[in-house]
Amino acid sequence: MEYWGYHLILDCKSGDLEKVKSPDNIKKFVLELVKEIDMIAFGEPKIEHFATHNADAAGHSLVQLIETSSITGHFVDKNGDSYIDIFSCKAFDIETVKSVVNKYFLPKQIKVTYLTRQA
Repeated sequence: MEYWGYHLILDCKSGDLEKVKSPDNIKKFVLELVKEIDMIAFGEPKIEHFATHNADAAGHSLVQLIETSSITGHFVDKNGDSYIDIFSCKAFDIETVKSVVNKYFLPKQIKVTYLTRQA
């Protein structure tokens, strides 16, 4: 069956704090990810630091539009956790995504949720 969309949700536990807290590293990550999963970026990634009033939630958020939808993420300063979503109507390889995540953030564990979308 062919689907309209593919949605990968990665819950990444206890990544390298220096890497998770670095907006430069997050930008390098998403630029390489777009290339490695054969997508086309639409504009530059938007990376902003949010929730500084709440130490449990503070961290960088990422939005990268891609021609086939988007890549988003939130990277938690306190514990190195990260939450990364890729949604695309073009299929992509989950293992390639995990490899790029491991390279840039070194999480101790990645919980994978994968959804196929069809209205």
